[in-house]
Amino acid sequence: MRTRCIPLVVTAALLLGAASPAMASVQALQDRIYDVTGVDAAGFVETRIGTRTDRDQDEKRESIEEARIQLDLGRDFGWALARLKTDFVADGVGEVVSTELREANLQFSPLAWMDVKAGRQILTWGTGDLLFINDMFPKDWESFFIGRDDENLKAPSDAVKASVFSDALNLDFVWTPVMEGSVYIDGSRISYYNSVLGRLAGRDYVFADDERNQFVRDSEFALRASKIVSGVELAMYGYYGFWKTPEGLEFIPLPTLFYPRLAEWGASARGQFGGGIVNVEAGYYDSLEDSSGADPFVRNSEIRFLAGFERELARNFTGGFQYYLEWMQDYSAYEANMPAGMPARDEYRHLLTMRLTKMLLQQNLRLSIFCYYSPSDHDYYFRPKANYKVNDQWTVEGGVNIFGGRDDYTFWGQFEDNTNVYLSARYGF
Repeated sequence: MRTRCIPLVVTAALLLGAASPAMASVQALQDRIYDVTGVDAAGFVETRIGTRTDRDQDEKRESIEEARIQLDLGRDFGWALARLKTDFVADGVGEVVSTELREANLQFSPLAWMDVKAGRQILTWGTGDLLFINDMFPKDWESFFIGRDDENLKAPSDAVKASVFSDALNLDFVWTPVMEGSVYIDGSRISYYNSVLGRLAGRDYVFADDERNQFVRDSEFALRASKIVSGVELAMYGYYGFWKTPEGLEFIPLPTLFYPRLAEWGASARGQFGGGIVNVEAGYYDSLEDSSGADPFVRNSEIRFLAGFERELARNFTGGFQYYLEWMQDYSAYEANMPAGMPARDEYRHLLTMRLTKMLLQQNLRLSIFCYYSPSDHDYYFRPKANYKVNDQWTVEGGVNIFGGRDDYTFWGQFEDNTNVYLSARYGF
């Protein structure tokens, strides 16, 4: 069977089998597995299809065509909790069948005041809503932009996390032996602005990168110290490793992206205010391989800041609003060394976000929209979607990823030809 046919076959099978005895017997099988092995088994079967609304000459018309089966297995051994979560994916656009291991770890407590999780895991911290400052863990931006479930935005890390608890302070320390980069936009699936070519590119110019893959030498270290004071969650962060996307460019022997070294530290606060929840977060990104800011092919150091507020606006209707800033350091050195003809970034990049969510039909239907708008870049990204919970097992979803901007070299503007619409059906067990 051709790979591109698999998502369509799975879609038909899901619809035809919605009320079948096979679907009804899944719970009995889960119970049997637990009785025999002590393993809790869960997961889902899902299909997603989507298409671009405009023709992009550098990419396929289909934005997503895939069938996904996720198995989530866990067992409590008494001395440790073991978890294995893996996805089996038939990707019709990429024309490949693959396995994606999302989690494979052990969690245990060697001391009464310490927890350790070792292995493949999803890591996240910080206070932003789809904005990240002190969260220096990998993301899957390709998944985010083509309409996969929001869960897939957080990419896994092979790491060891140790958490220490005390009345004075809580500490989290993460060691990643080999740097885990984000899944960035390289042209293989989403077109982008290529600064070397000075134009939009896609599958005609897939940018290669020089991976950081040396054990220990390419390690990452992250630290968070947190405490709740008078109902306000306060945290401080530190990180030493690399930019999570390849923010460096070298030309010998061929133009290749690389991951420059980076140190980052910051702080955040989150608490109740004005009938809602307010959060503030800031961080300093120290670009260690361009300390003077004079190398136009390595990203400059930056100060980043965000402030957000979320509250219920009406019954079953919530709103969230954020302001975000990227302030490039050593901007004069950056401007003085820019190659002729290459578009320069602004010293200050401002970004506003808004999330609106309405729950209907006894909270089974969720209508939402998340909007990014940059008044400095004059570009935007809108994410409206509808999610309907048919019953305890079945969920259907539809949405649109809308990109646009005045210029084709700004962050959101470069993706304008990738605007897409998608639909999904999921059976959970």
